[in-house]
Amino acid sequence: MSRGVTVVLALVVGLAAGVPLGNRLMPSNEAHDAASPAAAFAAVPGAVGAEDISGPYDAAEWPRNLSTLPGHEKWTWGAAQGIFAESPNRVYLLARGELPNLPAPATTKLPQLGPSLQFPVGGLPWRSATATALPGAGGTGGDPEKGMELWRGSSPPYRELGVDARWEHCLVVVDAQGNIIEEWTQWDKIFKRPHSVYISPYDPEKHVWVVDDHMHAIYRFTNDGKQLVQTIGTPTVPGADATHFNRPTFIAWDKDASFYVADGYNGTRVAKFDKDGKFLLDFGMKGEAGGNEKRPGYMNNVHGVAVDLETGRVFVNDRANHRIQIFDAQGKYLSEWSIAVRPSSLHLIQIGADRMLWTWDRNTHKMLKYDLEGHLQYAFGAVGDFPGMLWGVHGMSVDQEGNLYTASVDSGLFQKFTPRPGANPAYLVSKGIYSAWQ
Repeated sequence: MSRGVTVVLALVVGLAAGVPLGNRLMPSNEAHDAASPAAAFAAVPGAVGAEDISGPYDAAEWPRNLSTLPGHEKWTWGAAQGIFAESPNRVYLLARGELPNLPAPATTKLPQLGPSLQFPVGGLPWRSATATALPGAGGTGGDPEKGMELWRGSSPPYRELGVDARWEHCLVVVDAQGNIIEEWTQWDKIFKRPHSVYISPYDPEKHVWVVDDHMHAIYRFTNDGKQLVQTIGTPTVPGADATHFNRPTFIAWDKDASFYVADGYNGTRVAKFDKDGKFLLDFGMKGEAGGNEKRPGYMNNVHGVAVDLETGRVFVNDRANHRIQIFDAQGKYLSEWSIAVRPSSLHLIQIGADRMLWTWDRNTHKMLKYDLEGHLQYAFGAVGDFPGMLWGVHGMSVDQEGNLYTASVDSGLFQKFTPRPGANPAYLVSKGIYSAWQ
């Protein structure tokens, strides 16, 4: 081979590979793409000065506060437990009663507690709604019968009903502007610790479902809230069979309209029912305490369930064991994946139309997107005392326009997030499945 041909071949190979020639680096397309704004790890490619505090969303001024209602000027939401968007103009807000509507306090020195201590700490939330709202006995192993006793405190009582909290407005409906358009106060009397709210995607009549973990029951109402048409479980009576729950938490529907119930804070199983609420089966066993249970099918705090409609696999949030366990439709264990961060405390899981698992970690304050094998795809979130912060997200929903709604037990806030112009669609929380209604 001649010298000229050899030089030409070397140049061709060098250009194709993007390798150094002499003292210069011949750039490849990959190197250029990696440095471009479009390839950056940002919710809005090319955005200047962004922090992605609320990821691909902007926080809206929404909803109007309870204090705007006549006679409620001194009150606001209690712990925000659940939220469901039937449409952009009809969103259900589920809360644990009401709390005093207090302004943030001035900074107070606390030398009696220790040197250089003060309250509140600048930039951080100053009141935990879930710790102060009715009732107590909220965590794993809590006894609902002692809920009010624990909330009041002891000798003398620390809190007073009607002063420190009120049991009103557990469920309301708001429109796209955040106006309260329906008050379902007639049902406050049957709620004890309402936990989540839904409409089945396969129900053309759009009944409203409320899971109440202290009542050990699930209620199904007409869409207008005028009638209670079904109660699943035996209210106030705990158990683990066809007619009893032990502090249930969340629901997930399969494509035949059957549904799975995460049961629950004190229960250690998932219960499956047909579309009419007839018990079909359950699976799951009580694991060892301490969060170190590794055996398949053993659980501690079943705090979330989701279904992959394409394969029928059931994903279970084994919260206290920091893992997602996966079963088939008959409750046969298939696999699992762990949450690598310690400590972690996932509040809920859901699988949307994108077949990705979305969750929220109460300990890291992050909204998380995983593929169904547990690979992290995206994360956003931070804790603070201004709009857009995610402190204690316990419920979330996405409407038909792609707006994200969250309910936060710790901050006591319901929030609406609108997609930012130019946001990467892969970073938006997936819309739900709508089969029988739009």
